[in-house]
Amino acid sequence: MAIQFNFLSSMLILVLLSISSVEGSGGGGGGVTDVVAKFGAKADEKTDLSKPLLDAWKEACASTSPSKIVIPKGIYFLSTATLDGPCKAPIELQVQGTVKAPADPGAFKEPKWIAFNRIENFKLSGGGVFDGQGTTAYKREGCKGHDYCGSLPINLRFDFLTNAMIQDITTKDSKQFQANVLGCKNITFEHFTVSAPDESPNTDGIHIGRSDGVNVLNSEIKTGDDCVSIGDGSKNLVINGVTCGPGHGISIGSLGLFKNEEPVDGVTVKNCTMTNTSNGVRIKTWPGAEPGTCSNIHFEDITVTNVSSPIIIDQKYCPWNKCKINEESKVKLSNISFKNIHGTSARPEAIKIICSATLPCENVELADIEITHSGPTGPAVSQCLNVKPKVSGKQNPAVCFAPIPAKPTPTA
Repeated sequence: MAIQFNFLSSMLILVLLSISSVEGSGGGGGGVTDVVAKFGAKADEKTDLSKPLLDAWKEACASTSPSKIVIPKGIYFLSTATLDGPCKAPIELQVQGTVKAPADPGAFKEPKWIAFNRIENFKLSGGGVFDGQGTTAYKREGCKGHDYCGSLPINLRFDFLTNAMIQDITTKDSKQFQANVLGCKNITFEHFTVSAPDESPNTDGIHIGRSDGVNVLNSEIKTGDDCVSIGDGSKNLVINGVTCGPGHGISIGSLGLFKNEEPVDGVTVKNCTMTNTSNGVRIKTWPGAEPGTCSNIHFEDITVTNVSSPIIIDQKYCPWNKCKINEESKVKLSNISFKNIHGTSARPEAIKIICSATLPCENVELADIEITHSGPTGPAVSQCLNVKPKVSGKQNPAVCFAPIPAKPTPTA
């Protein structure tokens, strides 16, 4: 899988980087378009960027040769924008400045701020910043209980893209997810930065669902929820070189809550670092609820520092006590490995593998684990339920050695 990933991603990067070399116009338009110089955009933090951007996009998208739209350095206000394809040729949006959203959550009619929809051969680049100005939303009563957070706008939506590169971009202080990936094929995030305070609710760094071939590489994510969350229908994902913290770690799930969820298959998380997070690497499924499958999941070469739950499979995931906690999960987990994971745990329960009694986890492997905990409650421990893991290499703490409490500590 790694060989296939390296080849395909290298070819994709070469194709998409070729868009950047476009400096003049070819047949059928193309070339570089400056939204300030040509379409009158103003970097004054109050004039809406929406019309200049959409006008530039319409022109570039209709070109039969590769095009680049540039948002120059400066601070811009953007009410909302949906950039639709299909386009006739490769297209790049190069954001050099800072683009700010309305601070008032009530300004949005839909749960999105900027959306990229049904585009092939697309690149977003430039070193710029998308600032969702979400501080007001974090303080709104009810959001901490997740009663209405889903209606708040997502900073960046990538819907049904094919062959896309998101490179050298920062998203900060989104009112909901920082970036959402849905229905995409072959999309890479590289040097992608997420910045939000640890008290920001439901602000997953990158949420991925029903997509094939997503790569998250050499990126830094600081947020109030999962750094990367992987939903149903995700296939052939590679997460490599990500630093996470604060946040809730890198999570698959939650799964099994909704009807007709699609399988999760083929996820590799490697060379990642978690610091001061509530979880490290995690799979979470709801008890009771709906059936599903999750297989071929590999976590390798992970460093954890002061992480509350460094290794966790939680098939009793029940936030806010809104579940059938006495029932078993109907999501089947199989072919899962945790290899070379080391560092420190903030709580004694360094390893917690809680599987379904009716569908026990199959082919779970633990290899070369070294996680320590120092505190008044004792050293690090490992807890297991409904699983018989394959073990190799050093194991600290000893695998499945500690008893499971009657009421396990809930995870965020």
